Amino acid sequence: MINRDSYLNRLVRHRWNGEIKVITGIRRCGKSVLLFDLFYEYLLSQGVADDHIIKIELDQRRFYKFRNPITLCEYVESVVQAKANEQFYLFIDEVQLTTKVVDKENGGIEVTIYDMLNELKAYKNLDVYVTGSNSKGLSKDIATEFRGRATQIHVFPLSFAEFYSYVGGDERKALDTYMLYGGMPRLLMLEDEKDKKDYLASLYSELYVKDIVERNKIEREDILNDILDFLASQISSLTNPNNIANAIASMKKEKVNPTLVSNYVQFIMDSFLISMAKRYDVKGKTYFNYPNKYYYTDVGLRNARLNYRQYDPGHIMENIIYNELLQRGYSVDVGVVYDRTNGGKTQKEIDFVVNDADKKIYIQSAFRMDTEKKESAELLSLLLAKDFFKKIIVRMDIPHSFYDENGVFHCNFIDLLLGRVELF
Repeated sequence: MINRDSYLNRLVRHRWNGEIKVITGIRRCGKSVLLFDLFYEYLLSQGVADDHIIKIELDQRRFYKFRNPITLCEYVESVVQAKANEQFYLFIDEVQLTTKVVDKENGGIEVTIYDMLNELKAYKNLDVYVTGSNSKGLSKDIATEFRGRATQIHVFPLSFAEFYSYVGGDERKALDTYMLYGGMPRLLMLEDEKDKKDYLASLYSELYVKDIVERNKIEREDILNDILDFLASQISSLTNPNNIANAIASMKKEKVNPTLVSNYVQFIMDSFLISMAKRYDVKGKTYFNYPNKYYYTDVGLRNARLNYRQYDPGHIMENIIYNELLQRGYSVDVGVVYDRTNGGKTQKEIDFVVNDADKKIYIQSAFRMDTEKKESAELLSLLLAKDFFKKIIVRMDIPHSFYDENGVFHCNFIDLLLGRVELF
C-alpha cells in the first residue's frame, strides 16, 4: 500500500465541514483505495467504530440495489436516525449519475443520486464521501448539481515521489522507468515489460476510449482516436482545434469540422485523460484564446498511445513537471513575454507561470543545456519577464541545484520531484 499523504491529509482536513466530499480523477488512478483503504484505516486509528463507517460500492453486485437513489437514501437514513446522537461516515464508490427513478410518494418526480446526497447531507451526524465514475461526468457537474455544497478532491496517478517510495533503488533508473510507463498504481504489481505495456494499452482501448464514446454518444470514433494520437504526439507543443482538424483532414483526405474537433477535445478533457494549459501574457496580464498546450495526465498512457514510438525525454519531462505542479495544488499557465530588441516584437515562451495564492514563480523545463545557444534561449525568456519573482530552470543534466549570476535557480529534476528543493 502506498501512502498518498497529500490526498489523505485533505480528506482529514475537510472532515465534518458540512459539505459532500467528492473524489474525482482518471479511472484506475487510486480513488477507491484512497477512500476505502487509506482514509478508512485512518478513521479506525482515530477510534471510529467500524460499524459507524457505512461503505457502499456500487460496482459490486451485493450493492446493486443501492443504485436506486431512493433505496440508498432510505437505507442510510435508517442507520443514522436510529442513533441520532452518534456520528457516522458514509462512503459511496462509483456514483452513477445517469440513473433516474420516479419518486411516487412525492408527486412522481424524477430523482437522481444528487438529490439523495443533498438530502443526506442535511443530517448533522453524517459525513458523506463519494468517488465518481468520471465516465458519467461527475466532476463536470459538481458545481451545478451540488450548488456549492461539495468539496472536490482531485486525485492524480502516482507522482514520482509516490512511485519511488514504493520501488526505491537507484533514483535515475527509477525515473527512467517512470518516464516510460508513468504512474498508474496497478503497474507496481507487474514486473514483466510486456505485461506493463499490455495493461496500459488495455486501459486506453477498453476503458478510457469506450467511456468517452459511450458517455458523449460519439459518432466519429475514428476522429476521436485521431485526436488522441495527435495530442499524444504534440505534448508540450502549442496547438488549437483548427490545427488538429487540418492535420486529420490531410491524413484522412476529407474535410474535418474544427467545431467537432473542439467538442471531442473537451470530452477528452472531461475524462481527465488530458489537461490544457492556457497561454498568459505576463506583462499584459491577460489570457490568449489560442493556441494552448495539452498535457497527458499520465505519461505512460501517452507513450502507450503512440506504441512507444515517439519517446522524446524533453517533452515527457515537461509533461511530468506540469503534472507535478498541478498535484501540488498550484495554478499553472504557459507564460508569454516579448523580446523587443532590434526594433521588433517577438513572442517568447516561459514554460510555466506558477501561482500559489498571491505568490508566483516562473519555470523553464530543459532536459539538457549543453550548448551556449540552448542556455541563452532558456535564460532569455525568464529574464524578459523583468520582475522580481523567482525564476527556475529545471534540468536533467546537473548533479545538484544552484543559483547563477542572474539569480536564476537551476534545479535538478529529481530533486524537484522528490521535494528536496523549495519552489516558493
